[in-house]
Amino acid sequence: MCGRFTQIKSRDDYLAFLVEEAENDIPYDPEPISRYNVAPGTKVLLLNNRDNSFHLDPVLWSYAPGWWDKPPLINARVETAATSRMFKSLWNHGREIVFADGWFEWKKEGDIKQPYYIYRKDKKPLFFAAIGKQPFDVGDEAEGFLIVTAAADKGLVDIHDRRPLVFTPEAALEWMDPETTGAQVSELALDAAVPADEFTWHPVTQSVGNVKNQGADLIKNTSDKI
Repeated sequence: MCGRFTQIKSRDDYLAFLVEEAENDIPYDPEPISRYNVAPGTKVLLLNNRDNSFHLDPVLWSYAPGWWDKPPLINARVETAATSRMFKSLWNHGREIVFADGWFEWKKEGDIKQPYYIYRKDKKPLFFAAIGKQPFDVGDEAEGFLIVTAAADKGLVDIHDRRPLVFTPEAALEWMDPETTGAQVSELALDAAVPADEFTWHPVTQSVGNVKNQGADLIKNTSDKI
């Protein structure tokens, strides 16, 4: 993980948990985003803090700097991102938040890979830790962003051994703060992630495997007897 997720609510619904009273250049938009199958290689709304103001930019979900001669990456491991050649500068100076409602994982069950939708038990928004090359309103579009992942724990490991690093609203603000040092955010990543026992999941349709598919049916619980 993370390879697929949802952005369903409106940007205002997400922002209400974070920056309602803060300085920002984000226009009011109450319309739901309604993306039920967000895939790598597409542009995703990314919240970032630069020039003493919050910005919401559409940024490509993948990362491939000019010297990289392999397929673009979509995730960065929290255990190594702070020190790796690839990600150290992003960890120190390019931290953002991705809004989400839940994410998808696939688990091998017999001869098939069964997709599951994972989300908070209280249905609150998720704030994924992300890193990328700022500023996002200029420069090479190929140098987009990555979602930071951590080792799964407790029940989540039954679905997949990795999961996105999900922050509380308070931790998300600290993560984006340019004044927060790389060492401080390393501690934040260890101490302020939403714990696994606050999540739940259910099986969903195989249709989510096709990135062209969208709609609320993709997150419907297929184990429900209706």
